[in-house]
Amino acid sequence: MTLRAAASNARTSAAPRRRAASRGARLLAMLGLILAPMGALAAADDDPESSAAEHVAPAPPANTVPEMPYAQMASMMDMDDTGRLGRILVDQWEWRDEADRRGSGVWDAEGWYGGDYDKLWVRTEGDWPSAAAAQGRAELLWDRIVTRWWSLQGGARYDFGGGAGKGWAALGVQGLAPYWINVEATVYADDAGSLAARFKAETDLRFTQRLILQPELELNAYSRADRAREQGAGLSDVDAGLRLRYEIRRELAPYLGLAWLRRSGASAQLLRAAGALPDELQWLIGVRFWY
Repeated sequence: MTLRAAASNARTSAAPRRRAASRGARLLAMLGLILAPMGALAAADDDPESSAAEHVAPAPPANTVPEMPYAQMASMMDMDDTGRLGRILVDQWEWRDEADRRGSGVWDAEGWYGGDYDKLWVRTEGDWPSAAAAQGRAELLWDRIVTRWWSLQGGARYDFGGGAGKGWAALGVQGLAPYWINVEATVYADDAGSLAARFKAETDLRFTQRLILQPELELNAYSRADRAREQGAGLSDVDAGLRLRYEIRRELAPYLGLAWLRRSGASAQLLRAAGALPDELQWLIGVRFWY
């Protein structure tokens, strides 16, 4: 091989190395351009004086609120923590188709008025096979919040219809159990030493924001029999229901449903003696409203 040929081969083999070195230099330069601003930002973040200089506090308010009585401030801001509120709920206003096809009206309503911790409650429920034969109960209770989800209630109950009226002293609890189940549990005592107990549980199962299924269960028990009201000693009755309502508005909801009423123990014997059935499956239609 001649000297000229050797020199030519050396130049040819060195060319790829020069191109690779040139590409590496360009990549390093590009990385430097990318990383340099990031490094500057990081340095600025680490510098508390630079960060404080960039974050300027807002100007103080132009107008300050003068000292004023609580009532005036609550009125101005429309935020009164000590305000009194009230509500009336007619949970059941319905007609039930009984086994003898006579039918019967049923009501279940409550109302309250008060503040966050103390309220006055009024409850009533009953049925009216006819205007002259209406019977039910009414309760007047003082309600006091004792835990986040439960309140203690005490007061009086009065039974009307089905014989002479009867008064009871009442003490119970009301609250929200797990799985959003509303619970009422109350015990009663009269001046003759008789005792009674009532338990009620219900919840709302939402299919949509307006279509709601409401299961309900109510139990009543008495220590002594009352023939005029067809109440026997022990567990007197079980009232279970399913009501499917549609809320036209939140305050107004017609519904259809099914109720099962079971009289047990001595109450069932009293009904059989009168020629009536101790349990009934009833179709119902009604409306629920509140204001």
